[in-house]
Amino acid sequence: MKFAPTAIGYLRSDVSGIRQGWDETQIRSLAGRLGYNLTKTVAFSAKTDNPVAQLVALARKMNADAVIAPGLTHFGGAIPRELDQVTSVITVVSDTRP
Repeated sequence: MKFAPTAIGYLRSDVSGIRQGWDETQIRSLAGRLGYNLTKTVAFSAKTDNPVAQLVALARKMNADAVIAPGLTHFGGAIPRELDQVTSVITVVSDTRP
């Protein structure tokens, strides 16, 4: 029996704003297309204390193979090194600018 790798969805509600529902749908869709079992989606806000540390702790606790986010803007523009050392980080959009 083959098990699918696990993923956690992540977004910042203050970044998503009124698009939060759409962002969550995009995360679920991408997880499915890539063959991940999306076990949980967390939404932190600007008021969340140390969101990266909380996300790293959750990824470790859940032994997540990946974290899927709508885009790099939800990480402040770049993938946090401490998260990248724990799990793969996948974004729905690349957020790259020419």
